[in-house]
Amino acid sequence: MRNLIEMNNPEISIRKQCEMLGLNRANVYYEPTEISDYNLLLMNLIDKQYLETPFYGIRRMTKELDNKGYKVNHKRVRRLMRIMGLEAIYPRGNLSKKNNEHKIYPYLLKGVSITRPNQVWSTDITYIRMAKGFIYLVAVIDWWSRYVLSWRVSTTLDIGFCLEALKAALEINCPDIFNTDQGSQFTAEDFINILLGKGIRISMDGRGRVFNNIFIERLWRTVKYEEVYLKDYDGVKDAIGSLDKYFHFYNERRIHQALDYKTPREVYFNLRRKETLEKKKVEPRIVDPNYLNLGSQWS
Repeated sequence: MRNLIEMNNPEISIRKQCEMLGLNRANVYYEPTEISDYNLLLMNLIDKQYLETPFYGIRRMTKELDNKGYKVNHKRVRRLMRIMGLEAIYPRGNLSKKNNEHKIYPYLLKGVSITRPNQVWSTDITYIRMAKGFIYLVAVIDWWSRYVLSWRVSTTLDIGFCLEALKAALEINCPDIFNTDQGSQFTAEDFINILLGKGIRISMDGRGRVFNNIFIERLWRTVKYEEVYLKDYDGVKDAIGSLDKYFHFYNERRIHQALDYKTPREVYFNLRRKETLEKKKVEPRIVDPNYLNLGSQWS
């Protein structure tokens, strides 16, 4: 991380350099834990398997690795999943570990009709592999348009990069409802107070409900299969640059079948939609937490 920052630059402060790179300043001073190449390989396999079977617990994940020819015991798998932030993977993977001292808000979106931009936003954290090591990615997404309002990366699960992503998204607009999981980053007072200060209603997924935050789960699937799994990032700087290009493509050029073959940017900012709306009635999308097909409405 330090190789990205000029620690003694007299003209640009460390804070400003971190802002320009989209990094949490705490990462500059973070000393990474050494992880063997074999353990990184296992973590990448776990990440890909989790994307396919988010309901797998420690023992079934261990069995999957064994079936692929990787002889590991469940203790190692548990330890690696903790490093990845997937300790609570059964029945739901959760990169943001719950803090029982924080207030938990009810889930507000069961059966709710999503009819317009900025009605509901949500956020989540995911593991991003690199050629050597890994980072964490957080994003804020608008449910109606699938538009990614902001994203940040970090080498730790410190709350800082989540706050930065939230503040960046709120510079664009404010949602009526903001949905998260019950992770400590999103239940922390610093995070909650920003939302309450804007008059935003807070919704939180029930424990074990992997599909309550369905749209961002689909986003992770898309980002990983179309970007991350096709690349071997040389380091954090390379990952940031490549992800930046992908999110520009995703928002501005990638058409979605569920959006009537428009891009998220077109739908979010109501570009080229007036004529379409005049020609036909647009049916609202219903949020069904029991809908299990992650891919069919996300392509």
